[in-house]
Amino acid sequence: MTPETYANPVLNADWSDPDVIRVGDDFYLTASSFGRVPGLPLLHSRDLVNWTLVGHALQRLEPARDFRTPRHDCGVWAPALRYHDERFWIFWGDPDQGIFQINAPEIRGPWTRPHLLKEGKGLIDPCPLWDDENEGEAYLVHAWAKSRAGINNRLTGHRMHPDATTLLDDGKMIVDADHVPGWFTLEGPKAHRHDGWFWILAPAGGVETGWQGAFRSRGFFGPYEEKVVLEQRDTDVNGPHQGAWVRTPSREDWFLHFQQRGAYGRVVHLQPMRWGDDGWPVIGDAGAPVAVHRKPDLPPQPPAAPATDDDFPGGRYGRQWQWAANPQDGWATHHSGDGLRLTCARSADAHDLRRLPNLLTQRLPGAPVAAEVELRLHSEELGARAGLAVLGDAYSWIGLQRGADGEVRFVHRFAEPVAERERDAGESCVAPEGRVRLRIEIGAGARCRFFYDVGDGPRPSGQVFAATPWRWVGALLGLFALAPAGTGHAGAAVFTRFRISSLH
Repeated sequence: MTPETYANPVLNADWSDPDVIRVGDDFYLTASSFGRVPGLPLLHSRDLVNWTLVGHALQRLEPARDFRTPRHDCGVWAPALRYHDERFWIFWGDPDQGIFQINAPEIRGPWTRPHLLKEGKGLIDPCPLWDDENEGEAYLVHAWAKSRAGINNRLTGHRMHPDATTLLDDGKMIVDADHVPGWFTLEGPKAHRHDGWFWILAPAGGVETGWQGAFRSRGFFGPYEEKVVLEQRDTDVNGPHQGAWVRTPSREDWFLHFQQRGAYGRVVHLQPMRWGDDGWPVIGDAGAPVAVHRKPDLPPQPPAAPATDDDFPGGRYGRQWQWAANPQDGWATHHSGDGLRLTCARSADAHDLRRLPNLLTQRLPGAPVAAEVELRLHSEELGARAGLAVLGDAYSWIGLQRGADGEVRFVHRFAEPVAERERDAGESCVAPEGRVRLRIEIGAGARCRFFYDVGDGPRPSGQVFAATPWRWVGALLGLFALAPAGTGHAGAAVFTRFRISSLH
């Protein structure tokens, strides 16, 4: 690489189902957040290569009663981000409820409360289109989740009121990919107007094995013709699809999409794009993903990436952290110093971290790294514990627990995907002063090695653990504090100096 080039992925973590827009000289990206809170992350860039996390558009998932406990693969699926009528708009599908929209005058808000635009099971991946070539016309296209609706591989279109509060018809199937030879699981549509055509950029073939398609028609409701415009070919970028077309001020075209990478989730790639002589988009290197390419024709920017490290000043955690469900008051308390003070919340599910709503998470980095944090347990409650976890369909954690003998001990536990309770993964030992330095080294293939230091130097613990994703979500790093079910205050744990460093 040179200063004039970039390497993919440009976002090397689970920024799933990205959508991107340009407003003036600024680019903004949002992504799926599923059941984590706050949801709908908002990223900013000036060059499409270097991105920072500037906030979230959704502070709580609704209805609140449905998200009091973790629903890791549910919630916010495949949002569409748009700018229209001097407002930012985000549409998304909740597969169990329907299609929602929120909007705001500025990217940092204030965002409106979610408005349910279309109720129903299995309605996913919505995208609005305000037709600038026919002022006053607005449309919506969405896909279907077979797990909820019993159908998929087709797109439904609606006329929409320009204020995006109501749909003006019952909807019409505008693309039926069952009639396109070899196509399956058509989803993730993004609607555009270009060169007199209605365009729908939509992937098919599944997240790990699929391709990016383009559809065009002279009318929004069809008929559409289709073409594959990006596929793996002989590269190592499997399933390249579901993303965003964006145009720079100098009228360069670019396409951002994801690649499914197992426990790392869906990492984001940037591809050059142009319009071919036949009027169809050409993405990447003649339809194959590029690994290294010339940077976009935009002003040079300093290197940047979404934050990971945190000193938790005043007990406040950074934007990179999300709870596993809607948070409750008192889980994290502010104070005058540095460090994250988590209350040891009482739970009947203390035996299974996957069930805990009070787990504070961030994305697993896609490159080999070490995650470190110092922990002190301030609890006299027998069974109270706190730690650092690698969380997915299976999980493993290291931390501290007050044992039945009253001593605070270092412990290491794990649970397989089908297990209902966790088991010991390594030997325990007394932690003097109830303090430990924890370290997880995450190597190639998301294989994790665990280390601890109770004051006499770092020591390894347990066997190598291969991180696993959920069904749709990559593995997560998590901090937690809990106590067995009971009554009364159970104390707290304090985490300080959370750091992620490269292993290269």
